[in-house]
Amino acid sequence: MTTRFARVFTAAPDHIDELGHVNNSVWVQWIQDLATAHWDAVARPVDHEQFFWVVIRHEIDYRGNIAEGEVAHGETWIPDPPRGAKSVRHVEFTSEAGKRLVSAQTTWAMLDKETQRLARVRPEVIAPFQTS
Repeated sequence: MTTRFARVFTAAPDHIDELGHVNNSVWVQWIQDLATAHWDAVARPVDHEQFFWVVIRHEIDYRGNIAEGEVAHGETWIPDPPRGAKSVRHVEFTSEAGKRLVSAQTTWAMLDKETQRLARVRPEVIAPFQTS
């Protein structure tokens, strides 16, 4: 079982595109910000010091949007065990009313900070992100 991590994002004036809502590139940034915040909040200090993650794939479905001043509730989780150095993360953003706005599945690769080479995700690294 996996634990979920949540954060709220507010649409600022510089997030808004010519259509009057949050630009797609901002959603990508929020996806990455949410994943990074999850790692920073949950990873063991020893793992945080030794490893970092890079995104290798984003798959995003845009189902709705928000305008300036509105908020999106972001939630992320890692549903499956990692495979080698790769881990798949799910992300959902909903409106204040609970309407699904954006869904994403992102693939991340873990690298060793010293060598900058791929590092296999060991069970003790992923364990803080999951429950028994």
